[in-house]
Amino acid sequence: MRLTILGGGGFRVPLVHRALLADDGPRRVTELVLHDLDPARLRTIGRVLADAAAASGRTGPRVLVETDLAAALRGADFVFSAIRVGGLEGRVCDERAALDRGVLGQETTGAGGVCYGLRTVPVAMHIARTVREVAPDAYVINFTNPAGMVTEAMARVLGDRVVGICDSPVGMFKRVARALGVPLDRAFFDYAGLNHLGWLRRVLVDGKDLLPGLLQDPDALLTTEEGRLFGPDWLATLGTVPNEYLWYWYYTADAVAAALRTGQTRGEALLEQQRDFWGDPPDAGTDDGAFARWERTRLARESSYMADSRQATGAGARDQEDLDGGGYDRVALQLMRAVAHDEPTSLVLNVPNRTSLPGLDLDAVVEVPCRVDANGWRPYVVDPLDAHSSGLVVTMKAVDRLTIEAATSGSYAAATRALALHPLVSSVTVARGILDAQLAALPDLRAVIRP
Repeated sequence: MRLTILGGGGFRVPLVHRALLADDGPRRVTELVLHDLDPARLRTIGRVLADAAAASGRTGPRVLVETDLAAALRGADFVFSAIRVGGLEGRVCDERAALDRGVLGQETTGAGGVCYGLRTVPVAMHIARTVREVAPDAYVINFTNPAGMVTEAMARVLGDRVVGICDSPVGMFKRVARALGVPLDRAFFDYAGLNHLGWLRRVLVDGKDLLPGLLQDPDALLTTEEGRLFGPDWLATLGTVPNEYLWYWYYTADAVAAALRTGQTRGEALLEQQRDFWGDPPDAGTDDGAFARWERTRLARESSYMADSRQATGAGARDQEDLDGGGYDRVALQLMRAVAHDEPTSLVLNVPNRTSLPGLDLDAVVEVPCRVDANGWRPYVVDPLDAHSSGLVVTMKAVDRLTIEAATSGSYAAATRALALHPLVSSVTVARGILDAQLAALPDLRAVIRP
């Protein structure tokens, strides 16, 4: 099979390659095409992959690099879309423009998610149209954040040939399964919502729901990152285990205070962590090689993930299992095998709702458990969300769609509306200030929105 990664010069691409190296099954990926607009980043990542293959003793797929989009897509069986429009510098602006005005700038959950979506949606839809033209039989697996919003925009072009994935739900499931002492593959996890806005309501093993018992066991909950992050009392009060990103909703004032106290946004921290990695040429001749430099930087990245929330709550260091990586890349490979080899499985995916989640229309992209096989992916019908959760989901789906409307129309008024109606943005005045600061700083956004 031929796999194309858009954003092939991205930092997390070696995780996908690592999963491909371990796959020795039939119809595995034999050609890996890396597409990026930055040839220097492609060269650096190419060297990392070559070092990784040499260290593993496996040949792995043939790696090709390409800066032309159509050429990269032509002949692809699967496409991973993992682009970052504006780079980490754009992320810093997303976070700072909001934080400087006293509101959350988080790149998917807060105002930053709207700003990131405004400049990303047009590029994602251009990619979708190009896929439809030159690789109409390819399946697109979207990693690009904000994942639900971007997947919904691409689905307007590609229909059921595009799906969104995220590693947050499966990471939660692994931690909950460990706390319960049950094998992951024996449990069904009843999870529903939107990307980074979902809740685990039941954990079924042999028809019995084990979650209520866990929620009444503070010691067991504290073995999970969610228990340490939200606190056992709050999880027992909710009666669910929320996606870790809901910390920004339930503890908004704490999140803003933590970000201000830290003095460094997540984007700024990543720029600092990765400066040496990207700054050294791929053939710098360092003693330990490109892959070892990448691995050191990756571990620093993983250990500092959601550091603001863990510092604010005293949640402590991440578990070793979470530092190992291999979340979204393994989900993507499992999805590919299910479709290409007709190996049926269940995965939590971002897909059009159809009739899965009551309260949303058929085309609204939701994050729910799905059946995946050679016929693609189909969401299971799940129980309705409670009134509070449903209200958040409906409101944020409206914000997603307002952002898509603004990004496709170029309207400043529509962009202001999308930001102002986000519940974590405190006023219309703040929304305008954020948008104006973004427009002044980011050419990629000025190419989309017309003041």
